[in-house]
Amino acid sequence: MLTKSSTELVRQRNSVLVLAALRRHGALAHTEISDYTRLSSATISAITADLEKAQIIEKSEHQAASGRGRPRVLFRQRRECGYLIVVIISSDAVQYSLVDYAGKLIDRFSEERSHDPAGAARFAAAVKAGLSRILERSRISRDNVLLISMSSKGLVNSLEPVLVWSPIFGSEQIDFESALRPEWQAKIILDNETLLVAAALGAREENVKGGDFRSLAALSLGHSIGLGIVRRTPHGGHEISAPNFGHMLHMANGGLCRCGAKGCIEAHAGFYAILRTAFEVPLDTIPAKFVPVAELDKIAAQARQAHRMPAFAFRQAGLALGNGLSRVLSLTERMPVAITGPGTRYYDLLRQGIEEGLGQSHVVRMEGMPELRVVADEQNLVFEGHLNRALAVIDEDIVNAGGPGQV
Repeated sequence: MLTKSSTELVRQRNSVLVLAALRRHGALAHTEISDYTRLSSATISAITADLEKAQIIEKSEHQAASGRGRPRVLFRQRRECGYLIVVIISSDAVQYSLVDYAGKLIDRFSEERSHDPAGAARFAAAVKAGLSRILERSRISRDNVLLISMSSKGLVNSLEPVLVWSPIFGSEQIDFESALRPEWQAKIILDNETLLVAAALGAREENVKGGDFRSLAALSLGHSIGLGIVRRTPHGGHEISAPNFGHMLHMANGGLCRCGAKGCIEAHAGFYAILRTAFEVPLDTIPAKFVPVAELDKIAAQARQAHRMPAFAFRQAGLALGNGLSRVLSLTERMPVAITGPGTRYYDLLRQGIEEGLGQSHVVRMEGMPELRVVADEQNLVFEGHLNRALAVIDEDIVNAGGPGQV
């Protein structure tokens, strides 16, 4: 016999399933929710009534195009239930987006970021000011923001919103929880950027392939090198990870990396590494913190004109990436690789080296080259990943708290 507490847990779990169905498929009728969640009609009736009473969802009537028959009653998230702020920290800018509970973008702006390596505290203060600014522009109360979802390249704490290591600030950690309290009471989460890219690609892939989707790797190319891996679990969920790929060893005592080690993949494949090789700069030269894309475009133009060192620089970068991927696939499984980031504009120059590096692994020789695809819209993928994760967190928090006002 179910206890009262276990009955409540089942009700909460089923309520989250209903909200997840609305997230994935948009406004749905009663029977459609039942079909997608596999919950009984009576259970759906009880849950939608509770969610509507708590002002989490709302219903509306839609007349058929023929004008005949009874109108369809559709359920959807109530936009004013609460708000989400997405903060995307990239190499040269910080983007702020304000999103309502239905996932609709309300406002967005970007600010250039400082490359002062000693400015972690000032950077955190600038983020705090940016958060206040986006609310002032939209005249939304701070108390109505349920969650702040942040992302960055580098290493993040898996349990707390702490940036442990980043290309710009190095090992000077940034604790966003401490930086934003007590002015902000919203929940704060921080994710690795490439992990969010992999999550978004996995969701897209599953929408196309359904149960046939197994796994996928997302390789981000740019100032930093990142990797995200998404796998479908036996229960139909997704397991997502972001191994520290860019700082895996490629070559013992190789090029100096921004992390301070020698021979990292990034030290041979990041933008600063390509610049260093093209100009025959010694490998132990301190890496540039930021390399404008315009500088890489010049080197790429020379490589496409068959200039020796620029072409060699891109080939060596591709080889480092391919070797790294071959190790990953040997430890996991052969899977498609989606290549994203600003470095995709040079994929024609990197491809030969990537395939050569991959071809040296036993799994590729036995099972064939994995599918390599270019997905250029990384910024959209990062934002999609934020929405998928953050809104699911909000749904669960609201249900567990008994309504938006209790979160």
